[in-house]
Amino acid sequence: MSVKILTIKEDILGANTENAKGNEELVDKHHILMINITSSPGAGKTSLIMQTIGRLKEKARMAVIEGDIASSIDADKVSGEGIPAIQINTAGACHLDANMIRKALDNLDLDHTDLIVIENVGNLICPAEFALGAHKQVLILSVPEGDDKPHKYPLMFTQADVILINKTDVLPHFDFNMSAFSKAVSGLNPAAAVYPISAKTGEGLEQWFSWLWDALEQRKV
Repeated sequence: MSVKILTIKEDILGANTENAKGNEELVDKHHILMINITSSPGAGKTSLIMQTIGRLKEKARMAVIEGDIASSIDADKVSGEGIPAIQINTAGACHLDANMIRKALDNLDLDHTDLIVIENVGNLICPAEFALGAHKQVLILSVPEGDDKPHKYPLMFTQADVILINKTDVLPHFDFNMSAFSKAVSGLNPAAAVYPISAKTGEGLEQWFSWLWDALEQRKV
């Protein structure tokens, strides 16, 4: 029985990987940068996206794909800013997959889009196993979660292109060791950029905006 379960899982992941390649080819055809933002629930994904919209919507044509188990709360916020938003409700699934993303892409005007931001389901485990076709992986960790998370969820940190340490405005109230965190990340993924930020106050966001803008410019080459 265990062998059958493992085989099924491999088939699912294999099919997802092929679908993810198709997604990447589709957005490549339209010269779009697609990023996948992951984090635990409440770490600040939506807050970061709203800050990013405010900064870049006049410079780049943006669209957002929102992943949640239920509701359209976050997609409604994005849409309220005049940004195309697609809501994916997973009905209990703990992650988005490539097939879900393809259906969302089919409902976006790709000819008039430069940047697609995917907000994955809040989770530091499942999303790591399911490729979506995104060019960049963005991981947010909030200060209240603690500096030990790279040790507990290494795959998420290993895959990230940029890691944002959010809620630095409350840093004095928590035992978050920035040095220990940076050392742990460096041991897992020395190529990842690490930026302390506060999506609430705006502290450190210039580094994030610069990183994202550079990634957008590179897509034009």
